[in-house]
Amino acid sequence: MTVMLDAKALEGVLGMRDAIDLLEEMSRHEASGRTFIAPRLNTAFEGGWMRIMFGADYQAGYCATKAYHLIEGAGVRYVVSLYRLADGELLAVMDGRLITDLRTGAASGVAARKVPVSGPVRIGVLGAGHQARMQLESLAAVYPVRSATVFSPTAAHREGFAREMAAKLKFPVVAAESAEAAARGHDVVVAATSSRSREPVLRGAWLDRCRLLCAVGSTRPEAIEVDADCFRGAGLVVVDSQRAVEEAGDLQVAVKGGAAPAERQATLAQLVTGKAAVPAQGRVLFKSVGSALQDLALAARYFELLGVSAAARVGSLASLKQPVSARR
Repeated sequence: MTVMLDAKALEGVLGMRDAIDLLEEMSRHEASGRTFIAPRLNTAFEGGWMRIMFGADYQAGYCATKAYHLIEGAGVRYVVSLYRLADGELLAVMDGRLITDLRTGAASGVAARKVPVSGPVRIGVLGAGHQARMQLESLAAVYPVRSATVFSPTAAHREGFAREMAAKLKFPVVAAESAEAAARGHDVVVAATSSRSREPVLRGAWLDRCRLLCAVGSTRPEAIEVDADCFRGAGLVVVDSQRAVEEAGDLQVAVKGGAAPAERQATLAQLVTGKAAVPAQGRVLFKSVGSALQDLALAARYFELLGVSAAARVGSLASLKQPVSARR
């Protein structure tokens, strides 16, 4: 029986450390060749667009699709469908917003676990939306954090972010007046903006102390969130998908300009399994575009935790609606 899990049902079920663990485990499956990812389908239509992703984790026994679409003036909606590989049964249909936010944050957490930073870290965050919040929460689940600084071009957004996240994570979070101020002097920097411009939001010249840069906002060819110098100054560039260069404009520019040569690139799966060596010093750049395998890893655990009980409740309600004679 297919179960339906809305956003409310998923809230609070998985914590950030749970999500990081799940993505790290999935990365090991990927490194062993026991997964499959299809090219992302992108299509535009009058008044909006649709993207569809598919992935299969043979070792876990599941496959999943995620479809997300935008209608102008109404925003983006996400749906994840989880299937059992053994017989193809559709197990669950889930609201995908929380899954998307959580897995994007957790992917940076997986990278952070492999990139040591000495002492309590200072984190700079560019962006003040859902993704930026998840990024800070994920990094705080890995590193001891001294403080964080956030920049958004909208003062109310950055100030609200600072208040909310300081209260939630129990360390100082302050709002900065510029992107440069949020980047300079910070050990870990996150770019999680909604910018779709060709003009970079973050410049490598500002990363004077950065050990780890997580660039997660740009996932379209037309968007350049971080400049080529961010890549050029990195001793290792980690991507969470082998197809990242097909999708992210800033990575495309860096590769074409020689700022991210193949010998300095690795996948997150290679980083997790130790096949990619982390430089002892200098900057590591993690470029995330997301993958259906990440959605699958979380969706499968949500189903395992919630699906059986949800199916039982549905079955019980269905039986109560039947005539008494039918229930005998």
